Amino acid sequence: MIAKLSQLFVRTLRDDPADAEVPSHRWLVRAGYIRRAAPGIYSWLPLGLKVLQKVEQIVREEMDAIGAQEVRFPALLPREPYEATGRWTDYGDNLFRVVDRKGTDMLLGPTHEEMFTLMVKDLYNSYKDLPLSLYQIQTKYRDEARPRAGLLRGREFIMKDSYSFDVDDAGLEASYQRHREAYQRIFERLGLEFVIVSAMAGAMGGSRSEEFLAVAANGEDTFVRSPGGYAANVEAVRVAPPAETPVEDAPTMAVIDTPQAGSIAAVLEILNRELPERTWSGADTLKNVLFMVIEPDGTKRPLAIGLPGDREVDAKRLEAALEPAVAEPFTDEDFKQFPDLVVGFMSPVSIDGARVLGKESSTKIEYLTDPRVVTGTHWVTGANVRDQHLTGVTVGRDFTADGVLDVADVREGDEAPDGSGPLTLARGIEMGHIFQLGRKYAEALGLKVLDQNGKLVTVTMGSYGVGVSRAVAAVAEATSDEKGLNWPLSLAPYQVHVIATGKGEEIFGEAQRIAEELDAQGMDVLYDDRKASPGVKFADSEVMGMPIIVVVGRGLADGVVELRERASGEKREVAVGDIVTEVIALAAAGGPQA
Repeated sequence: MIAKLSQLFVRTLRDDPADAEVPSHRWLVRAGYIRRAAPGIYSWLPLGLKVLQKVEQIVREEMDAIGAQEVRFPALLPREPYEATGRWTDYGDNLFRVVDRKGTDMLLGPTHEEMFTLMVKDLYNSYKDLPLSLYQIQTKYRDEARPRAGLLRGREFIMKDSYSFDVDDAGLEASYQRHREAYQRIFERLGLEFVIVSAMAGAMGGSRSEEFLAVAANGEDTFVRSPGGYAANVEAVRVAPPAETPVEDAPTMAVIDTPQAGSIAAVLEILNRELPERTWSGADTLKNVLFMVIEPDGTKRPLAIGLPGDREVDAKRLEAALEPAVAEPFTDEDFKQFPDLVVGFMSPVSIDGARVLGKESSTKIEYLTDPRVVTGTHWVTGANVRDQHLTGVTVGRDFTADGVLDVADVREGDEAPDGSGPLTLARGIEMGHIFQLGRKYAEALGLKVLDQNGKLVTVTMGSYGVGVSRAVAAVAEATSDEKGLNWPLSLAPYQVHVIATGKGEEIFGEAQRIAEELDAQGMDVLYDDRKASPGVKFADSEVMGMPIIVVVGRGLADGVVELRERASGEKREVAVGDIVTEVIALAAAGGPQA
């Protein structure tokens, strides 16, 4: 059925929305695809809903192709399953919690591992019922502290989440690979340039986790790649530690006066002046950074991190490493609780060799160090005395850390952890995330089946998510230009946009005829039949972004119409009798190419 623009529920806007930060947000609102209902919450208008449904169909087809079966859970969920797995607390403020009229705690589902697990537990009890994969396409809710970028970071979003259930780890690996390959096909069909990177499991848990990132300059995620094929989300990069060396080979610890040198730069200036036999750099220093870690239940604990002085603590890597807890830098009030610490001159040891940082130290502050801080390495660090530092402070002789925490910033040119070459950094949009959950949720909720020997065994699970509404924005990010949206043929709300420009009835009659013929040939057609100026119609066609545009106007008197390709901007005249054949051929070839 032909859609007439005069009757379509749409209104294009001339100005960008005030809160638009990225192209997809700007153009989806201006072109009349979505409208803001509240911060991080959007209504879908007819044009946007058609794109969303096409994305859903691609996802649905690929999930069905691997034998997954579609179900649908409610968004309003009981508290008890999430409390059993610990996520009622672990999700913290990101969870939308509600109370019904009877005072019962409930939540709006952020993800549904618990509900899928309980459903399978309720219906299945034998190894003969497995393997099993179930999925749903459903609205999720997370109370983002700073919703931004339109559909890319919202408080309400549409996601496909699926779950595999297997008797053993070999079955889980097979299910994981099937989903991984299905995801590759999904993102290829969406036309996205994507990479698969190692990732952190976070609050989901599990033994293996990978993300599918759409490469995008405006992406919130930073990832790294090496020439040899290593790829990881920056939070998941694990630094390869240097070899340990004998502590007997390390220099003697010595005191150096560093008046008013409360920064790495000031310390280096003194070192290079007072000890000129070598060149000192930030990599020779050990700085100690303090945080207050806040658990989901509100309890707090101090944490000190020791890392090379030429590195900074990466906030996102720290957040991922501590999740579900969060960390905040020490405040003046926090330092007042630990009078043994001298700000600007902090150290894991004092001049007399007594421990200052660590669980067994005078402060009892847990002390974790960067992977580069290994036994036998020696450092310049504070003396925990104002205006003094220590040289030759050696790991394993003068102090030992309570553990390792790999949260220093990752930089362009760093060596890949697997030795496959220097790292390059890029940005991406997280489109999919797959997890080998293992038995975490099955154990918490008692999902067991009888195996071949009649013995009860705990089921092992995988979890697999695709951002469906986010995919609409990601494709818009990748394809839009300075004029507006620019959809690929497979996702466009309408494949062909027929525009009548002029005042004569003959022009509108011919435009109507062409639209009807294209419709009869199975094309999705949008017909601009409005009594508006050609400039308005052309501007709207560019903003809305249909891939093929047919303009019926003054050339009709000479027996020609204009065929425009939105992606390339190419325009050419086509005999009016050939236009339907030309359009169908263009569509059969996959549509216009940029």
